[in-house]
Amino acid sequence: MASLDGRFVITYNGEIYNYKELRLQLERSGCKFRGGSDTEVLLQACATWGVETAVTKSIGIFAFGLWDQTEHVLSLARDHLGVKPLYWARFDGGVGFASQLKAFKFLPGWVPELDLESVAAFHSLGYLAQQRTIYRDTHKLLPGSILTWSPGREPREKCYYDLREVARKGQANQFSGHFNDAVLQLEKLLLTAVDDQMVSDVPIGAFLSGGIDSSTVVACMQAQRSTRVKTFTIGYNEQRFNEAEYAKAVARHLGTDHTTLYVEPRHALDIIPGLPEWFDEPFADPSQIPTYLLSRLTRGSVTVALSGDGGDELFAGYKRYFQARKAYQMARWLPGSVRSLAAWGMRVAAPAILDHFGRHVLPTAQSIEVGHRLHKAAALVLARSCEEALKAFVVHWPQDIVLGSSSAGEPATALGTPWLSDPIARMQLFESMTWLPEDVLAKTDRASMSVGLEARVPLLDPRIVEFSWQLPASFKMRGGQGKLLLREVLHRFVPAHLTDRPKMGFGVPMGEWLRGPLRDWSEDLLDEKRLQQQGLLNVATVRKHWLEHVNGLRNWQFRLWHVLMFQAWHRYWH
Repeated sequence: MASLDGRFVITYNGEIYNYKELRLQLERSGCKFRGGSDTEVLLQACATWGVETAVTKSIGIFAFGLWDQTEHVLSLARDHLGVKPLYWARFDGGVGFASQLKAFKFLPGWVPELDLESVAAFHSLGYLAQQRTIYRDTHKLLPGSILTWSPGREPREKCYYDLREVARKGQANQFSGHFNDAVLQLEKLLLTAVDDQMVSDVPIGAFLSGGIDSSTVVACMQAQRSTRVKTFTIGYNEQRFNEAEYAKAVARHLGTDHTTLYVEPRHALDIIPGLPEWFDEPFADPSQIPTYLLSRLTRGSVTVALSGDGGDELFAGYKRYFQARKAYQMARWLPGSVRSLAAWGMRVAAPAILDHFGRHVLPTAQSIEVGHRLHKAAALVLARSCEEALKAFVVHWPQDIVLGSSSAGEPATALGTPWLSDPIARMQLFESMTWLPEDVLAKTDRASMSVGLEARVPLLDPRIVEFSWQLPASFKMRGGQGKLLLREVLHRFVPAHLTDRPKMGFGVPMGEWLRGPLRDWSEDLLDEKRLQQQGLLNVATVRKHWLEHVNGLRNWQFRLWHVLMFQAWHRYWH
């Protein structure tokens, strides 16, 4: 879209939720408009106020390129938290940019050369964090950033929304009211954000897992609508992974129009061949499968869906935060010899034996892969800092599996935040800058957009993000349980017994599927000759993990899924 005077041209992906408010401000200053779209408002805001002021004022999800035809300046911008993707690359003296990495293949002069360090980083994490992409000299624009470029000059990147600064200001100006005051304030912010994001010219619904985050979003939606909100969920026949009945109970209480799809291995087999195309570059969070299926189910009835993404990072919902802190505290006070002995005790039994014991002795929600969890706990006990403890959870290939790379691709954990002493707060901030945008949000965006569904994330409204960092730690967590404030808001709409239960996550029985219905597909991708001819991965290490897994000796589902998703991507694109 070109501006009225023809000076500026914008190409834009996303939604500006407060565009009507911005339009009024612009009209008061004399701006004229041809239509009623948020695109024109964003374009006029950039032309009138400048790009940085325009994006700082905008509440929404967006990635855009703006070309100034008078000054010959290109500006690229990505939303505050990184919901929408934006890739860029230098080539033949110019700059290319796109929402999808595959678009660069059509640019003359762009050469797709694999970056071995990125390949290693992907196998470590299952996604590519920060500015990395799978190709050399091709980058992601960081969340909350603007890149400017003009011919003959180097691109310059500037951060307009720094989460570290948001956290620092929040900690320095903590909420001074009582807990109940904070509950009321958060409820008001949630209702406002949800109401803003329900504005749509097309049918709208919501993802509902029955957990705290999605239930809160749906409760706020239904509280502000006289008609029944359409909600959607995924279930499994494997009861250890199934949350569908919980979602159904929440939907019944709130009075939503609810739909459930039960996922079977055949559903996974049907969509796995499309994953490399939909996710564009290697991506290996197994929940990408149910997320895609949920998006496809939802798109059958609505065009826009609200999601509960972001609640765990903002309000300390992940169990790994508390487990990592405990390990960190042990590392500070226990002698090294005691920690080593404890780690040996956790590793002495094979995971398969521990899994079998857990299934017969422990409650269902706590018995999932107890052997795998104990072996991971051994690494936690040996951690010397909260950062090292977190790595035990997020790094799946600690050794160097990629031939020719100089590191295992582990994520940098130095935040440069000496003022943030609380280990859990540090982990929240770190994952809000890495895991959240490049795994959680990327998964939802790629899966939903592949079926023409727009997914919105009201919990990540900047006003809620900033409020979350003003909260004292005691308002977020107590006794190893997080999301206290969010739970209290939800309990104003939904009885506690319907949602307060151990967190299951959006998991899939991938370990069992790899040994069963996905075994032939996996064998083909992990064929020894194929791996040797490719020359990228340590063949002996990969084959050892595969054989141990299929024989039931270890559960290597996450490590293997990383390799499988890379192999599937490489075969599709190369």
